[in-house]
Amino acid sequence: MMSTRPEIMVSVCCITYNHEQYIAGALDSFLMQQTNFEFEILIGEDCSKDGTRVVIQEYADRYPGRIRLVHHETNIGAIRNQVDVITKAKGKYIALCDGDDFWTDQRKLQKQVDFLEANPEYVICCHHTKVINEHDETVYLKENRVSMEFDYQDVLLGKREETRICSLMIRNIDAVRSVAQQSWYFDTYGTDTLFKLYALASTGKKIFVLPDVMACYRLHTGGIWSMIDSRIRKRRMVSDFNLTIRNFKYSGLMKKELLKIYIRQYFLFDLRNREINNAMNTIMNLL
Repeated sequence: MMSTRPEIMVSVCCITYNHEQYIAGALDSFLMQQTNFEFEILIGEDCSKDGTRVVIQEYADRYPGRIRLVHHETNIGAIRNQVDVITKAKGKYIALCDGDDFWTDQRKLQKQVDFLEANPEYVICCHHTKVINEHDETVYLKENRVSMEFDYQDVLLGKREETRICSLMIRNIDAVRSVAQQSWYFDTYGTDTLFKLYALASTGKKIFVLPDVMACYRLHTGGIWSMIDSRIRKRRMVSDFNLTIRNFKYSGLMKKELLKIYIRQYFLFDLRNREINNAMNTIMNLL
């Protein structure tokens, strides 16, 4: 009688670039997971200039069938790397974590799967995280941690506390994977926020945040988003805001709230940097 491989419940999808000093910590945190189901680990390595690929290959050789290296011979960028890995995922659920972050709870995957299996009205399950620096020192940890939930309108209006990518587990369904067919998605900067927003919009479901602290999010000089120049970050946030209002639906009341957000957070920045046409186009789109 032929044996069949158990169905994969979770695909751990990790993207990495120049994370030689951090990637082993991420991989160890994936491998330590204690579950009553099968899970796979896919690592999208984007042609790093350091020894990141060597470290991953060593782990893949030691854990055949568990870790799969998805490597690129040329650098394709974080978004295409993410899409490439996600589209190769076989699991019912996808757990995301970048190569410079890591998990801290051995039952993280089990807790999130248990929640999503019992609560079909949610498409994403997250949890609280500790923010650390490159020396593993705590930068931020929320006190009085509680469960939270967010719907489409919440995320559209900027409410997404404790939903960092290293905490996110999402249902691996066609409505979510179809983000890869959206051309605007490849022009995003705060890609994880737009990814969550698209998942909510395409499914009509919600995000739930467990009260547990189960991961560390790292701030460091090589970070794609966290440590870039503040003016560049602000310009990218304006770009993402404009992508949002052009590609997502919202009611008249939400339009007014979005206009308030633009005026409060971005309008003066556009004026100071002589982005007058950009400012007027944004305002006209929201009037």
